[in-house]
Amino acid sequence: MAAADLAQPAVKADPRLIIPLDLPTVDEARAMVDALGDAVSFYKVGLELFAGGEGMTLARELKAAGKQVFLDWKLHDIGTTVQRAAAVLAGSGCDFLTVHGEPQVMAAAVRGKGKSNLKILAVTVLTSLTDDDLVETGYHETARQLVERRIHQAIATGCDGVIASPHEAELARALGGKDFLVVTPGVRPDWAAKNDQARAATPRDALKAGASHIVCGRPITAANDPQTAARRVAAEMAGA
Repeated sequence: MAAADLAQPAVKADPRLIIPLDLPTVDEARAMVDALGDAVSFYKVGLELFAGGEGMTLARELKAAGKQVFLDWKLHDIGTTVQRAAAVLAGSGCDFLTVHGEPQVMAAAVRGKGKSNLKILAVTVLTSLTDDDLVETGYHETARQLVERRIHQAIATGCDGVIASPHEAELARALGGKDFLVVTPGVRPDWAAKNDQARAATPRDALKAGASHIVCGRPITAANDPQTAARRVAAEMAGA
């Protein structure tokens, strides 16, 4: 029997795994997508690529290629502006859109998406922030307390889900119910560095806690072999 026959089958792309294309240029992002191949089916496009002017072009290319796309705009402005921006982005055919978790902003985005399939996700508390950071900003709540308040507000305004750290995923799931989207950044496998994520957890732990999707970046995109790293994370998720 040939050695190839003994090889384990490749782990399929897990649609719950979202890879952030946090790269300086669209060309580098396209190269990363090529490197990941069929190991990944869901991508996040964020501010760095939008600032370069071609982020939405890339998002549309990914949709045309059959991928799911998360537009990480983190919209935060007066209601009218957010509503109009959400309406424009709803026309792109993309799947997820982030807005900051303030009631006026969330309600405006929900109005803006209309009857489209775009899912509005409220950013509760950035995963880089600690309780001390919140005190410095002027809040008198812990990260968990602020997350809980914003989850309640997201539900009340009609958002489809929230962005919450793995440590608040269980809370979000309990409050939002089984169909509520709970997208968790700050996911780091045991074999990867935590980098600037103050409230990180492993893929398996995040899913067990209640996450519907996880965002895992540098452990995959900075790996010598991104496709192998992506399949390794997907294998860990399959065991959750």
